[in-house]
This record gives sequence, structure tokens and C-alpha cells, in this order.
Amino acid sequence: MSNPMEQFTIKPLAHLELNGVDISFTNSALCMVIAVLSATLLFGLCIRKRSIIPGVAQSIPESIYEFIHNLLKENVGKEGLKYFSFIFSLFTFVLFGNLLGLFPYSFTYTSHLAAVGGLSVIALLFNIGIGIKKKKLGYLRTFMPKGIPLALAPLIIPIETISFLSKPFSLTVRLVANMTVGHIMLKIIAGFIATIGVLGIVPFLFDACIIVFEIFIAMLQAFIYTVLSCIYLGDALHEH
Repeated sequence: MSNPMEQFTIKPLAHLELNGVDISFTNSALCMVIAVLSATLLFGLCIRKRSIIPGVAQSIPESIYEFIHNLLKENVGKEGLKYFSFIFSLFTFVLFGNLLGLFPYSFTYTSHLAAVGGLSVIALLFNIGIGIKKKKLGYLRTFMPKGIPLALAPLIIPIETISFLSKPFSLTVRLVANMTVGHIMLKIIAGFIATIGVLGIVPFLFDACIIVFEIFIAMLQAFIYTVLSCIYLGDALHEH
């Protein structure tokens, strides 16, 4: 039975180097490209023929659009709707990354700290930019909420700073841990099936159930990642 951790190994497909820095095109990058192209193609095909009464295909992008719209409205408010494109892109990128990793010989880039961490840092920087744009210097109140006595500033400011910087960490670890554990389970059980041959009908059925469960987890984790991103965006836009 092969190593269940082998599926998370990043392998270069095209070796590239720029000023001594390795920028090789890897299996992780390939799956990111496939995820973006798949999402673009799927949505493009679904809305190719639009009608007042949507069919099944047209209902897919419209349902996702309405879902993200409601998330923003509930967690950020109407003011957050102008950032719909960013939140929609986050959700789609994470969702397709989670689902793509369930296909044989694919790579789950949402199981890697570097990929998800980079995405979370981008989301954090985006929120900081939005907060500064709206509140100017008042954004510094994020680290010293109103009503707190000035004498407590040496205690409150470090606590608020740590809490603020932990946001991308919490986003990243939750998604990476769930994707990693699920795929390890699938790999281990698949190894048992391959080892015991025709007697593997029971683990095969169990593995099939886990795959269905993993599809649910993939969608759930994309939902949680997006909800938390909306909440953090709301914190940047609104006063404490």
C-alpha cells in the first residue's frame, strides 16, 4: 500500500527559474488552472441560453449567485454587496479546489498551507485596504475599541493585534485540516481494497460512503471559509 501522504507532494511539471528563485509550474498550479477554467466553462455553458424561467443548467449559477448575495447581505450588509465579485471568486476557487481533489490523479491544492494561507493573506490585505479606505485613521480603532480606558491600551492593543493577525491562520488551518484528513482516510481504505482484492467489497462500499461524505465536507468547508471571510469583511467596514 502506497504512502497516504504521497498524494500531497508537490511535483514540478515544468522547471522554471528566475534570478535563482524556483518558479516551476507544479501539479498544484496545474490544478489551480484547471479549477479556474472548469468554473469559467461551467458557468459559461450554464448561462449560454438564458430565459425568464430558468432550466436546471441556468439554475446552477443563479443559485450560487443568490447564495453569495444572501451571505454578504446577512453578514456584511448592503454595503458589502459592492465586494460581491471578490467573495464570489473566493468561494468558487475554494469549492472547485475541494471537489477537484476527489478525482483520481488530481491534486488537492486546498490541503496545502502555502496555497490556502496565501489566499487567506490576500483576503486579509483586501479587508485592511477596504477598512482604511472607509475609516482612514479611524481604522486604528480596530486595535483599540471605543470605550476602553486609555490605561488598558498596553494590554488591549497586543491582544487585539494577535486576534486580528490570527484571522488568516484560523481560515487556513480549518480548511487544510479537513481536506487533509479526509483524503488520507480515502487513500488508506483504497489501499486496503487493492490489497485484499475481491474480498474488498465491504471497504469499497465504506470508501464510497466516505466519498459522498467528502463531497459534503468539500461544499461545507467552502461555505465556512466564505462565511468567515464575509464576517471579517464586515469587521473592516463597521465600527466595533
